[in-house]
Amino acid sequence: MSNKNSDTSAFIAAALIMLFVFLGVYFLPPLMKQMAEYNEWLAYGIGFAFIISFVLIFWVRSLFQKSQQKSDE
Repeated sequence: MSNKNSDTSAFIAAALIMLFVFLGVYFLPPLMKQMAEYNEWLAYGIGFAFIISFVLIFWVRSLFQKSQQKSDE
């Protein structure tokens, strides 16, 4: 059986990740255009940091889930 607390936690995590994605997709292009006027490589760096943040978010989430599973055993 699934644990209601873990289901709620997964829903909240998914909602926050989706909010991060939607805000990033909305604000990233104008931000990159503005930064490209100053320095093109800075704009590339901002885009790269946004993409790498996905990897970091899912990596940290998986570490947290593994630690929760070990503590439940």
